[in-house]
Amino acid sequence: MRNRIITTSSASLILGLLAVSSIYAQDAAEAADATQNTSLFSLLQQGGWAMFPLGLTALFMFFLIFYCWKETVGRRFVPVASIGSLSEALSKRDLPQVYNLCQAAPTVLTRCLSNALSKSRPAQADGNKEKIEASYMDSIESEDGGISQWINYLNVVAAVAPMIGLLGTVSGMISAFQTIGQVGMGDPSALAEDIGEALITTATGLTIGIPAMIAYFVFRNRLNAEILRTVETGGDLIDSFVEQSTYAVTQPAAEPAAE
Repeated sequence: MRNRIITTSSASLILGLLAVSSIYAQDAAEAADATQNTSLFSLLQQGGWAMFPLGLTALFMFFLIFYCWKETVGRRFVPVASIGSLSEALSKRDLPQVYNLCQAAPTVLTRCLSNALSKSRPAQADGNKEKIEASYMDSIESEDGGISQWINYLNVVAAVAPMIGLLGTVSGMISAFQTIGQVGMGDPSALAEDIGEALITTATGLTIGIPAMIAYFVFRNRLNAEILRTVETGGDLIDSFVEQSTYAVTQPAAEPAAE
């Protein structure tokens, strides 16, 4: 009889432990689901109205990063495969061939070189070098400005995104003080939503602003390096055209053969 009671008590204890374990496991699963929801979509909802302009700012930043990367690729500035043909055509002062090569390989260098050679004067000794170089640099500055304006927008995003986040923070703190005025300090949970709005918008603004600032400096330096390479390569091509012209004019005539 005593053994039967002990056995029954042990079985009841085991069943109780299993029931408690099941309840604990269910509560843990519900807590995990709640944590997952809070860390993903609920946090964005808790950020309030400021998350909408921040979302648009983030999309604009991604577009700018992709576009600026595409526009600062080295092959868009200097046609490496065509440099030899261009140099040979310029040394022969074959301007139609130069224009054909420039049209076949549209880059920053070829567009600027085509504009610059429109100022050339083949009949002159120096080929009108001064006007060619001035026109080439003007074209380079125009190309640089067209690409730079998009890179500068990254700097705008880097400055605006944290400011929007700060505005959301101020909005959340104002709501928190209004809640304190209504319910007092006795219920901290009443302030959770307002404080969450203040912190989430600040973190989101910084999360957008920091990569935008890094991308701005990376693309700015990348553009400067490519523009410098384009200027140097174009200068060498113009020199080959001018030096060949000067050489052809200053080369002394061959002496007549002695009879």
